[in-house]
Amino acid sequence: MNSKLTTIIGCGLCIAFLIGLATTLTRSMMIGFKDVLPVYILMGLVIVMMLYEAFFDKKK
Repeated sequence: MNSKLTTIIGCGLCIAFLIGLATTLTRSMMIGFKDVLPVYILMGLVIVMMLYEAFFDKKK
């Protein structure tokens, strides 16, 4: 139970950081959506891979 809670808190903080990092790029007037699209794709892949490894990839 304790490790599951720690995993949930850690994943939540990491997801919040990655989403915040990706959204700060769109605040600039010089950068358009097409420029930031690869960043959003990579952040989405990173979040999916992190959640898969944390919760679903338990080979024992």
